[in-house]
Amino acid sequence: MGFLNFAWDWLKSPAQWHGPDGIPVRVLQHLGYTALSVLIAAAIALPVGLLIGHYGRGGFTAVNIANIWRAIPTLGLLILLVVLIGFSAFTWLIPLVALGIPPILVNTYEGVSGVDPDLKDAARGMGMTQWQVLWKVELPLAVPLILLGLQVTAIFVVATATIAAYIGLGGLGRYIIDGLASNNYGEVAGGAAVIVVLALAVQVLFVGLRRLVVPAGLRQQARASK
Repeated sequence: MGFLNFAWDWLKSPAQWHGPDGIPVRVLQHLGYTALSVLIAAAIALPVGLLIGHYGRGGFTAVNIANIWRAIPTLGLLILLVVLIGFSAFTWLIPLVALGIPPILVNTYEGVSGVDPDLKDAARGMGMTQWQVLWKVELPLAVPLILLGLQVTAIFVVATATIAAYIGLGGLGRYIIDGLASNNYGEVAGGAAVIVVLALAVQVLFVGLRRLVVPAGLRQQARASK
């Protein structure tokens, strides 16, 4: 209960909701870091996952590399980059993109490669080209898993984008870094609470997105396969 009390006392103060260091500004900064990282990770991982899933080549290697890549500590990678290339406005971006690629890549690959081969054969029998099979058959059926990969990535990045504060940037991590430096545990607890709420909001957003994008039949099939 101590954590919740610290967080609540800090959050209910009007001073935390105004000015350049206020919660709204920090949330927008945090979302900006998250959105840019997820977009770049998706731009890299989606095409690779689609291609290796469609052609069935290199999937085992790519998935294993992605799983090994997940073990790299994000903060450790950030510190290594700072040591090697120094401080930069985008030094934080590389670790967050690296964190976001594996879930998208693995889920996209598994979604495409898991499409029923009979459906793909039927599509080819109708005269579809390789690209038409990918875009009109495999991709629509893989959307539930692709969205799940994007969801996992977004939650991971939201929770980890606090590392930007380690190199003097903004975002919600500022509250944790500054609070620890000044022994202001209310600020630490409050900042952590806002990050948790933001991660839950991302979760809810993707649940709603799946309901809008994924047909009911595919959602029921996904639930039945669990």
